[in-house]
Amino acid sequence: MFITLKELLHTLLLPPGGPLLIAAAGAWLLRSRCAAGTRRAGWLLLGAGLASLWLLATPLVADALAGVAEREPALDLTRAPQAQAIVILGGGDERLAAPEYGGEPAPGPVLLERIAYGAFLAHRTALPVLVSGTAPEALAMRVSLARDFGIQVRWVEERSRDTFQNAQFSSRLLKAAGVSRILLVTSSAHAWRALHEFASAGITVVPAPVGVWAPRESGLLRYLPGPTALGRSSAALYELLGDLVRRGLAALRLRTQES
Repeated sequence: MFITLKELLHTLLLPPGGPLLIAAAGAWLLRSRCAAGTRRAGWLLLGAGLASLWLLATPLVADALAGVAEREPALDLTRAPQAQAIVILGGGDERLAAPEYGGEPAPGPVLLERIAYGAFLAHRTALPVLVSGTAPEALAMRVSLARDFGIQVRWVEERSRDTFQNAQFSSRLLKAAGVSRILLVTSSAHAWRALHEFASAGITVVPAPVGVWAPRESGLLRYLPGPTALGRSSAALYELLGDLVRRGLAALRLRTQES
């Protein structure tokens, strides 16, 4: 499987890759025989890389970044939204042959969180479900919804590789079925960007984010680094950068939805 430019940049720029590259550059300068000024730059890069990695891995910083990225509140289940369908977006961590499921597809943690909440909403509202993502994502979602939650998917969109295409291809299926207002299930940090892509495609969205921020760690633990907090920081930074790119491309009219 070939790695895309987007995946490569994601790995190299966002934590932990980005801070580690900065630290590595500093270490390389320190090992080289160079002027004192260059060695000072090496120490600066090494310190900045390690310090930023530490900070981004702390719940305190991760929660602050999540607060900026997560702009949509949890769906108020006491107020019945006037939606016509539920759309669940792929999360990119599926397995096509999970041994514990007898070799059947299975969603990873991010995708499973979205599927579980989408199934919960489907049972509560009796609305039809559309799943959108790459072919492996769509297959894992469809199989898991039927097998694990008793939900039969109405529409399967399996061509999209990003949020723009999620909206582009899903909107065509929805409009052909007379659907113009949806519950959109995706991760909380991703909800803002996804909402705008679907709105640009002519679909009215009621956000239904999952993983909405709530206090987790407390006391001293908020200042100690950990992999979970680092993952939250990376996800928040990815969505903040992604929204800037979306705005820039839209402003330049380089990528616009057909509403």
